[in-house]
Amino acid sequence: MKIVGIVREIDKLGRIVIPVEYRAQLGIASGDPVEISAEKDRIIIKRYTPSCVFCKSERSTREFMGRSVCENCLKKLKNNEFDEAAE
Repeated sequence: MKIVGIVREIDKLGRIVIPVEYRAQLGIASGDPVEISAEKDRIIIKRYTPSCVFCKSERSTREFMGRSVCENCLKKLKNNEFDEAAE
C-alpha cells in the first residue's frame, strides 16, 4: 500500500515528524539512522545502509579507519591489490 499526501509542518528547529505509516512501510524504527538527500525540488529521506567507499557494495561492510569498506575491498587493501589507475 503506497501512502501519499500527508502534510506536516516544520517546527522552529527545522524538524518534522515522519508519519508512523511511512516508518512502518520502510522498516524505520526509533533511533535508526536515515540518509537525507536533495534532488531538484525534493528532499529524500531513506533508511541508511552503509556502503563500501570503494565499490559501493552494501554487502558485508565493516568500519575501517572511520569508513565503511566491504570484505572484498578490505582484503584488497590488506594485500595492497588496488589498481591505482582505477582511482
